[in-house]
Amino acid sequence: MGNDESEIVEIWSSPSSFKVHHGMCTQLSKFVERIAKVFPEIEAARPRCSSGVQALCLLNNAIGKAKSLLQYCSEYSKLYLAITGGVIVSRCRRSTNMMEQSLSQIESMVPVMLAVEISQIIDDLREATFILDSSDEEAGKVLRELLQEDVSAIDSLEFSEIKALQLAASRLCITSPKAILIEKRSIKKLLDKVGDSDQSKIKVLKYLFYLLKKYGNSVLGEQKDNACAQEEGSYTVCSQSFEVDSRVGDRKFGAQTNNLSRAIIPEVFKCPLSLRLMYDPVVIESGQTFERMWIQKWFEEGNHTCPKTKMKLVCQSLTPNTAMKDLISKWCMKYGITISDPSLQKAALPSLDSSSTSISSLCSSMNDLHVPLDISNMSLGSLDTSYGSDTSSNKIADGSNRTPLWTNVHDIDLSRLTELNWDCQCKVIEDYETRLEHDNQVSHSLSSTNFVEPLIRFLRDARDLHDSRAQRIGCRLLLAFVSKNRSGIPYLNEDLFSLLASFLHSAAATEETLAILVALSSYAYFISKIVASGALASILNMLDSPNGKFQELAIKILHNLSSDVDIQSHIAPSEFLPKLVPFLKDATLAVSCLVILKNMCNTEHARVCVVETSGCLPSVAELLEIGSEEDQEHAVAILLCLCSQRDQYCKLVMNEGVIPSLVKISVYGNDKAKVSALELRRLLRDVAYSVEQQCFGSEIDTSKDASSDPRKEKPSSKTSRIFGWKFPKLSKKSVLS
Repeated sequence: MGNDESEIVEIWSSPSSFKVHHGMCTQLSKFVERIAKVFPEIEAARPRCSSGVQALCLLNNAIGKAKSLLQYCSEYSKLYLAITGGVIVSRCRRSTNMMEQSLSQIESMVPVMLAVEISQIIDDLREATFILDSSDEEAGKVLRELLQEDVSAIDSLEFSEIKALQLAASRLCITSPKAILIEKRSIKKLLDKVGDSDQSKIKVLKYLFYLLKKYGNSVLGEQKDNACAQEEGSYTVCSQSFEVDSRVGDRKFGAQTNNLSRAIIPEVFKCPLSLRLMYDPVVIESGQTFERMWIQKWFEEGNHTCPKTKMKLVCQSLTPNTAMKDLISKWCMKYGITISDPSLQKAALPSLDSSSTSISSLCSSMNDLHVPLDISNMSLGSLDTSYGSDTSSNKIADGSNRTPLWTNVHDIDLSRLTELNWDCQCKVIEDYETRLEHDNQVSHSLSSTNFVEPLIRFLRDARDLHDSRAQRIGCRLLLAFVSKNRSGIPYLNEDLFSLLASFLHSAAATEETLAILVALSSYAYFISKIVASGALASILNMLDSPNGKFQELAIKILHNLSSDVDIQSHIAPSEFLPKLVPFLKDATLAVSCLVILKNMCNTEHARVCVVETSGCLPSVAELLEIGSEEDQEHAVAILLCLCSQRDQYCKLVMNEGVIPSLVKISVYGNDKAKVSALELRRLLRDVAYSVEQQCFGSEIDTSKDASSDPRKEKPSSKTSRIFGWKFPKLSKKSVLS
């Protein structure tokens, strides 16, 4: 960015630089200024891949369009800008969406500290709302109504023209001879720019010029004592109006931002890298807590120090800080704040239709304009055909003025669901499930108040009414929510988990409930809530179900739950493992079963049950030979865990004939499996050598006894050879006794 561009941005940073739409233009100019400051650093980072170059071009294009729009609003006719306010709103939104899209692509291609700064800009772009200032909106409305006026009564038209111009001039501060002169020049300047390319726009501009020329003196006379009559450039009244409108707009469209601004975020809840509220806090070796995404990016860039303490790190493991997560969740619930998952905020932005129906309807409604000038068949036209309005009507299809439950395709609000009868509630839930399933943008508008709590009430009512269909569609909507909107998941309370546990006792929505628990159990902070709800016993019983799908989902849940050491005590290995062993033969479920076994082997009681349970050890050993690389990795880990604890376990493992498989894995397995296989072979070799020494000593003693007493015969025993040594066959009973 050159110096000229910096000067232009500085000029636009003041609301007084813009003739109309001060709030929107000021907000947009600040984004242009912020991006202009980091643009040289982005270029210096050299994201030279094809996608990086494309993103840079897109960003440059977005900045160019935004600057063109700002220049448009600072140079041209106030009256025409007021009439086309809806299009200005659309262009502002389109510009920020383009900036967000390009920056989201660039964010992953630059160093972490620059990525943090870009991420902050992206978050602010997402929070940006563009609404018309009330004075501009009122002026535009009265002028559009005038353009649609019936000319059958000339006297009535003249009166309407005077009143409309007086009101518009008052709202837009065109109340002095100098202001009127500047407005006329602005209209002429815009006419010169348009040329003959857009006749509809030309007709509107000529008509506005005609009004100023004919009624300019009347406007001045009417507004003589008005407080807004002042020299152009005096911005006091207009700026006050802008400030009031901005506050109103914030209350209407920025409730989430206001909640966050009212609440002072504790410093401990902020990521030291991004300086923002953490969604997934993790602890690193230095003891500091960071947002997972940002500290991962820090390590991926080759850094080996703690960003905060500068301490050199030996390992780069990330441990979930569940205590911090719970504290942040409770704090967010208190203030009604939703945290967005930073790793999921790079979804593709929705395209804006350049032929929006709202603008089209506005144009078509002005096709029969009747004015004293010869300007028939006038339509408003657009400021730029590459942009369109994305506003939409809020009326329900039946034509009534009742406010609907949603205002556009990206809004879901269930807070008023109970106002409908039960059948209509079910229809709305079903419709929302379809929307959420097919529209990734919907999930960003969901919160505890407008979605989660009303949905829990609906599910509770469905259970109490024994409505199986309602339970299924409600659970399907909840499943779509937990699958797509991780940012809202922390607001799920204990009542929901108790409700889900009750659904497992009925046949109405068992599969949907299990699928929900699969998704929720993948989050460490929900595991204790699932167990506390009493759902664990039902999940374990699903292993006995004749329904294969139920069994599969139950094993996936247990896979996730078993990662928690505290939860393992709630699972009785002696009762559970006999149910689990048959699933080791299923290629699709083997890896989950192996992970469960590996996690349970943390306790001695579970290890004893593993070796005592019929078919368990042989099944694990078999997977060393026929399983996938991942199966082999976990199978070796299980056997290594057993053998590292007791020599007796090593003897049982060697009885399964695992040595050839271990040799193969130590050469061809994945990295983790290779390391574990080599370590396991070493352990088995040491134990085999020890046993060989014992056997050798026993044979010497026996031979001595036989030589001293020829009547004594040598005892025979079954032996096997391992690593070239003789090894006696042992039973589990003899090993564990």
